[in-house]
Amino acid sequence: MSRFIVEGGVALQGEVNVSGSKNATLPILAATLLVKGQTRLHNVPDISDVHAYVKILKSLGAKVIYENSTLSVDATNIYPADIDSNLVKHMRSSILLLGPLLARFGEVKLEFPGGCVLGKRSVHAHVHALKALGAELIESKEHIHMKSHELKGDTFIMAEASVTATENALMAAVMAKGRTEIRWAAMEPHVQDLCNFLVALGAEIKGIGTPTLIVEGGRTLQGRDYTVIPDYIEAGTLIIAAVLTKGDVKVHGCPIEHLDSFWQKLKEVGANYKVYGNTVHIKPTVKLHAIEKLQTSVYPGFATDLQAPFTLLLTQCEGASKVHETLFEGRLNYLGELERMGAKVELLNPHQAIIHGKTKLKGAPIVSYDLRAGAAMVLAALIAEGESQISDINYIDRGYSYFEEKLQSLGAKIRRVNGDATIQISS
Repeated sequence: MSRFIVEGGVALQGEVNVSGSKNATLPILAATLLVKGQTRLHNVPDISDVHAYVKILKSLGAKVIYENSTLSVDATNIYPADIDSNLVKHMRSSILLLGPLLARFGEVKLEFPGGCVLGKRSVHAHVHALKALGAELIESKEHIHMKSHELKGDTFIMAEASVTATENALMAAVMAKGRTEIRWAAMEPHVQDLCNFLVALGAEIKGIGTPTLIVEGGRTLQGRDYTVIPDYIEAGTLIIAAVLTKGDVKVHGCPIEHLDSFWQKLKEVGANYKVYGNTVHIKPTVKLHAIEKLQTSVYPGFATDLQAPFTLLLTQCEGASKVHETLFEGRLNYLGELERMGAKVELLNPHQAIIHGKTKLKGAPIVSYDLRAGAAMVLAALIAEGESQISDINYIDRGYSYFEEKLQSLGAKIRRVNGDATIQISS
């Protein structure tokens, strides 16, 4: 298994660009299945999740070409029965195939999806939304099996403000007959990007960026060129890396408007940075201050995907800060790894902890528990004294495009080790 070897203690210097959004790309890829014709996507991140999704689309019979951050999909001749069930069950975001395949073919049968180990993630919200549009659930312990003679628009309230369930509801609603009003919809930037993509294809959607989405369904969708939004999670992670290492870094292509709650917390800890246009300039900070609480929430609240990197930042703040993860079980598992490196953590329960700072971290063999915690472990190694080895980095590869190369371009001493061979990614 691959791992990262990191030598800490280097202040990052230089400039770096933000890649396209993982969380926007995957639902947009699923939505290309609604089009009989070719769709071209630009600014697509080069990550393992995208490559896995391409394999799923190809297994359906889609023609897919992915080169230089541009991905073209022709889903004219696809057959749901041919889908690779092994790929589906190992990828959580394959749940996004539910809405488009049901809408286009009137029936869909998917293996229960897998993904990061973040506790139990129910498919109830997805089924609830699709049933509201006229679909029927066929009971099965092995598959999600749904049928519909004809999807019809309706007004309904989501079972929860689930991002992927909202996305499935949208993809089904644009093909359903008549008007659909989706209430308590998720508002995350990647949900908005899916809406904008569908509108570019010819759909009519109102209320984008609000908890109520109104869709006039039944319009014919045509393939178009579309550019995926920048990844605000990657942007936040790179900014935190610069703050942690007391670096002088410019992060370009940052979606400033998607990070309001992040900016508020960054100012609260006293980070030294300036924003101009879509660039963030981070300068060395003399002293960081603890905050009363870091609490995750649905958008526009503080993103759960930035919780682990920001909690790491709190270990370098003077005083005690409380962390409350409200969305996912198991998302604080990585705190044990930080403790091994010297962090002072008081775990109150599976969702809450108190971080006591400031603490000096020391290099150690550590593990990536999930995608976002894995990135936080890399950042921890950047500020630790000595060498750290980070295993299970396949999680990191799922969501960060050229992560070690970007850090190396800023001066970080990080290299990837594959099995017994050590590969220096760049000099």
